[in-house]
Amino acid sequence: MTDHLLIESGGPQTGPACERFVGDAVRLAGDGHRVVLFLVENGVTAALPGASPAVATLLRDGGELWVDTFSAAQRALPAADLLPDCRMVEMDDVAARLLEPEVRTVWH
Repeated sequence: MTDHLLIESGGPQTGPACERFVGDAVRLAGDGHRVVLFLVENGVTAALPGASPAVATLLRDGGELWVDTFSAAQRALPAADLLPDCRMVEMDDVAARLLEPEVRTVWH
């Protein structure tokens, strides 16, 4: 199976495109692929409980949820306010993942 890194920068407040993009991550995870959804910029708001039903489905189906610590801090969102299964990460973590040869990346 393929590894995927999907990057969401818009968040639920930008309209249905965010849910559709996260839905792509859900389908990939459901097909057995390793999926990391990285939320950055306004995308971090999708990690708030109840903000994105698709994010909850992704976590339930075995996908990983990474949240940019800087973006969350800029929006006054402490880790304690976010979904308990999310992982707070730095850009170094994302860069390392991007450089893995088996990873396919899509930025939305």
